[in-house]
Amino acid sequence: MICAFFVLSESELPTKVVYIRKCYSLVSRVSGQIKYLRKVIEISNEDCINHLRMSRGAFSRLCYLLETSGGLQSTRNCTIAEQVAMFLSIPAHHTKKHIVKSNHIRSGHTVSKHFHRVLNSIIRLHSILLSQPRPIDENCTNERWKHFKGCLGALDGTYIDVHVPITEKGRYRNRKGQVSVNVLGVCDKNMRFVYVLTGWEGSATDSRVLQYTINRVNGLKVPIGNYYLCDNGYPNCDGFLTPYKGVRYHLNEWTSRHPQTHQEYFNMKHTRARNVIERSFGLLKMR
Repeated sequence: MICAFFVLSESELPTKVVYIRKCYSLVSRVSGQIKYLRKVIEISNEDCINHLRMSRGAFSRLCYLLETSGGLQSTRNCTIAEQVAMFLSIPAHHTKKHIVKSNHIRSGHTVSKHFHRVLNSIIRLHSILLSQPRPIDENCTNERWKHFKGCLGALDGTYIDVHVPITEKGRYRNRKGQVSVNVLGVCDKNMRFVYVLTGWEGSATDSRVLQYTINRVNGLKVPIGNYYLCDNGYPNCDGFLTPYKGVRYHLNEWTSRHPQTHQEYFNMKHTRARNVIERSFGLLKMR
């Protein structure tokens, strides 16, 4: 129960101040909570996409997966749909907690609690949401990939801007001068992510991040005989194939010129196939 006190004006009580106690029930919030949730996920598909960055069908499927495979359960006062909606509104638009609290008419503690409950459930879905890479076989006819038998996909790093304490900014400042983390992403030939590692400072080099990834307990594992395509920021070793150094490589360098040597031909094919990770990062950041 929430209580408030109101002071009557001096014109009404010229000699003394009288406090009137008025009580509000938490039950009165329920209609507003239901109304906002319906506005987000039930009225139209366009509204759902604008608020949560996914269609109503995708939202329903995600709720079903979180309930059946992720272990997410509704509480006495909060349904699964509302928990997921509060969670998605934060990463979808980088919304602050107090904004979500105001929109859903919930306390800050409730928003934080359900955010972490949904996050833990999503982590349990890693075997479903993350693709299992399949190597390129001998029968592949795809022009981009048919030259790379046994290849599992491509990997690269990207910078994601972050806010850190002033004393930590030096460690997180990357070579472009931005304060960020260096995120390693690995995807298959169909632009589906198979592995993601975040948390490294922006000043960390790509090769250092990769070395940590392949040595950690739950790190990136590459089967013997298979490999990933990567650029020259990474070492050319078992499991990772880089282009020739000192030879024309980037896509924009092949728009009006044909390869003259076998090294140039290899680099041209390499960059066209490895570009899949660049496009995957591009689509991810567009969201």
